[in-house]
Amino acid sequence: MQKIKTIMKVYVYIVECSDGTYYTGSTRNLEKRLYEHYSGEGPSYTRSRLPVKLVFQTEFPSFRDAVRFEKQVKGWNRKKKKALIEGRFELLHMLAECKNETHFSRYLS
Repeated sequence: MQKIKTIMKVYVYIVECSDGTYYTGSTRNLEKRLYEHYSGEGPSYTRSRLPVKLVFQTEFPSFRDAVRFEKQVKGWNRKKKKALIEGRFELLHMLAECKNETHFSRYLS
């Protein structure tokens, strides 16, 4: 008898907190994790910023891919996260570009 491998979806999500900040996380059970956030049983960051609301979610077939994306998003600035939330994917590359006057692109003429 052959075993059937069950594919567990893994979610990366963003909630917006009452102070306007974003919290990014990952979970195998989105419904349960959101309940934890909504009820104040989640991490201290969201617990002290209730209420929160889900503003973005996406799923991955593997935990490794989800965690990689979660860490990537956690490193993004607010404008880039907002573009992701709004589905404005064409802005993501531009918003990742360094805007400092000393950036090498300023010296390319």
